[in-house]
Amino acid sequence: MGKPRLIVIIRHAQSEGNKNKAIHQTVPDHRVKLTSEGIRQAAEAGERLLKLLRPEDTLRIITSPYLRTRETTNGILSQLSRHPSASKIKVYEEPRIREQDFGNFQPCTAEMERMWHERAAYGHFFYRIPNGESAADAYDRVSGFNESLWRQFADEDFPSVLVLVTHGLMTRIFLMKWYHYSVEYFEDLKNIDHCQFVLMEKNPVTDKYELKTELRTWSAERKKEEDRQQPEGGPSAKDLKKLEAAAASLEVIYGGCANGCSHGKTNKLRTNASSGLARSSNGEAESVTTRALRNKLAVLEAGRDFGGSRSGAGSRTASDDETGSADEEMSKPSDVLAHSHNAQSSEPAKALEDLIRRGSRDDARAELLGDVAQEDGGVRL
Repeated sequence: MGKPRLIVIIRHAQSEGNKNKAIHQTVPDHRVKLTSEGIRQAAEAGERLLKLLRPEDTLRIITSPYLRTRETTNGILSQLSRHPSASKIKVYEEPRIREQDFGNFQPCTAEMERMWHERAAYGHFFYRIPNGESAADAYDRVSGFNESLWRQFADEDFPSVLVLVTHGLMTRIFLMKWYHYSVEYFEDLKNIDHCQFVLMEKNPVTDKYELKTELRTWSAERKKEEDRQQPEGGPSAKDLKKLEAAAASLEVIYGGCANGCSHGKTNKLRTNASSGLARSSNGEAESVTTRALRNKLAVLEAGRDFGGSRSGAGSRTASDDETGSADEEMSKPSDVLAHSHNAQSSEPAKALEDLIRRGSRDDARAELLGDVAQEDGGVRL
């Protein structure tokens, strides 16, 4: 058969998480099941799919491995038993079309509300959920899935209809990759409804898939609302409240420490410009360079590097029989490098401690540390 004549994308039916978002605080996202209404929606989706199929059609269903998509798939299958090829329907689970990862158990409702507002301000596509992933991360795995599909389309026995049972955001991501949507258009797209079908039909002339389902966008919804308000002489009282809430949200400053920053008040070094001394929160006087060197020593003794970036540049990733990276080597103080290279020693901490003892109040010593002179007086981990 080759390329299927029809690709059907179906969002899962209503789940308990859709009805009560707080459930994600105690139930893993992949274990959230359908509601009784969702079970009904899944069976109804099976009826609609049966009407779309031709008697000669063969069918393959690929589903996200989440419980709510599995249950939706089962509901659909329960209605396909009347199709002539029902016994030949193949079902596969595909983790790459799972829901966007939202960071394991979700925090309290207030924190989630703050996070959703922050995501709206930052941008839905690039905003990375704490301990989870961004839509851009999901796009990367869906890209690999799409490429796998194209390779499978080369098989002569590939079914004539392909059904993908997935999630709302993942439907938009799939279409974004397939039809090369811009980030801006993705941001404008609204989620499809539960168990709504998105139909992609192959054009027999061009051999390309034409999107037969009209997608809803936020901009179109706003335009409709504006047109509705014109003959009515302006926005309603309800609309004015929405506008006021939106205006208030614009005054919120996002970023920084989500739960309130106290890092400037805890263990912050205060430098006395005239004496060159730093005073810690416990009242001990110590030179900035001495404190910096001691911080370096603590990091070395803990077995961690003190250069590189958040992505791990400068970290040791090689196996025991491999040498460290250039970034790792260059992140060490020059005296420690000389000691370890000339004496073939594995004691950089001892060499650094010697530096402290030889007189750490000399500001020239700070140059040996490179990245240690930072605004907060700490080290970059």
